[in-house]
Amino acid sequence: MIYKVTINDKVYEVEVEKGKANLLRTTAVEAAPAPVAAAPAAAPAAAPAPAPAPAAAAVQAGTTPVDAPMPGTILDVKVAVGQTVKEGDLLVILEAMKMENEIYAPCAGTIAQVLTSKGSSVDTGSHLLTIS
Repeated sequence: MIYKVTINDKVYEVEVEKGKANLLRTTAVEAAPAPVAAAPAAAPAAAPAPAPAPAAAAVQAGTTPVDAPMPGTILDVKVAVGQTVKEGDLLVILEAMKMENEIYAPCAGTIAQVLTSKGSSVDTGSHLLTIS
């Protein structure tokens, strides 16, 4: 079955099967237009421009990125660069919505890059590490 869940102005489309769930798509919720005021009000002071977002971490060519399946906070990174992992090994623990989510290796290989650290906040799709 496919479900659409809205959390913090994002819609998550999730496919749920017996024993597993797959995130299919994430989209931002568009805000409804504000009602038009009857009388013009004094213009508010200009808000400062938001700080630029940090550049996305570069992924080395020929590696498999391991991405965050949902937004959250990194509780622990269980691997280090150069460490050999097997498919299914525990890589990272991600806390999201008061739950600890274990992120496992999608393939066997060697950890090429660790792109996150304990305490970091990540968004859906953020690269956590790469496996070569």
